[in-house]
Amino acid sequence: MLAGTNVALGVSGSIAAVKTVELAHELRRQGAEVRAVMTDAARGIIHPWSLEFATENPVVTEITGSVEHVELCGYDGWADVLLLAPSTANTIGKVAAAVDDTPVTTTATTALGADVPVVVAPAMHEPMYDHPGVLEAIERLESWDVAFVEPRIEEGKAKIATEGAMVLDVARAVGIRPLAGKRVVVTSGATTEAVDPVRVLSNRASGRTGRAVAKACYVRGADVTLVHDGAAVPYADTIAVESATEMLDAVRSAVEDGADALVSAAAIGDYTVDTAAEKIRSGRELTLDLEPTPKLIDTIRTEHPELPIVGFKLETSGDDAMIEQARKTLDRAELTFVVANDASVMGSDRTRVLFVSADDVAEHEGDKEAIGERIADALADELA
Repeated sequence: MLAGTNVALGVSGSIAAVKTVELAHELRRQGAEVRAVMTDAARGIIHPWSLEFATENPVVTEITGSVEHVELCGYDGWADVLLLAPSTANTIGKVAAAVDDTPVTTTATTALGADVPVVVAPAMHEPMYDHPGVLEAIERLESWDVAFVEPRIEEGKAKIATEGAMVLDVARAVGIRPLAGKRVVVTSGATTEAVDPVRVLSNRASGRTGRAVAKACYVRGADVTLVHDGAAVPYADTIAVESATEMLDAVRSAVEDGADALVSAAAIGDYTVDTAAEKIRSGRELTLDLEPTPKLIDTIRTEHPELPIVGFKLETSGDDAMIEQARKTLDRAELTFVVANDASVMGSDRTRVLFVSADDVAEHEGDKEAIGERIADALADELA
């Protein structure tokens, strides 16, 4: 995701500085080269040797005659992006006011002046995060196109975002962003139909491919709405649903709010059942009357004839059956393209898919993150 990217990592004096060793490792696992800059306060929490070990580069702890800030983030400097993580209330306020009294704030001022992308990951106690001056400073920095990785509000603290969330925002900041200005709705995961207050009808879908598509669209600049059966995610507005009807209603609402495309990656249940008011007692034969659920892509297509829609088709009978069924779905709902895959990949980390369009079939194989990126690139080409 960050192959060939040079990341300057500015570390301030929050206790969250202890997490920067793992952050540096994660940035490097994603292909980035990392060089760290530290404030004196950060050095009181984590030793520079730790970050030197994690980055395999010397750590800047003071600005000397070598003008390290300019070498890192000046015109034609080394860094492609400056990530301030963690960023304290003190650092955010100083950067917004162009106060340069630490190596980190001096590097940030240099980056903003040289038009180097800046990403900020705040970390502080929640009352500090809610201080009017801090909020004003954040608003000012955002007006300068500084990106903020939202903290996790827990236990009265605005805790630093996860390493994964910071990596995504760094990738978004340095990328080409062909989906900038677009709103993409993505469905993901399984749906469940309640048989009684305890039992459900569902399927084996994990939602990994759908979430990978949502992440990839976000990195490419899109505003993403993720409709799925899971928790909130940092890269998308999330709508949590369970049943097929709830998913259809949520997608309808999201599309009507002004979507530019829909990627229907969820494994939506084909059948529902009348829910028993009380738990069905075990130990006796039981017949369930199943009723078909509405086809989401058909419904959305009827209501939005011009909306680009990417469909998914799951089969169990080999490539010929996948292609045949994908083409039927493609023609019936007038889809942009269909991603066809075999049921054997449900729940696994890797997958093999066929991209089926009106006049072409292309095979792609790899982990689901890579497949998500291919789908997002193909969607960006279509929207362009």
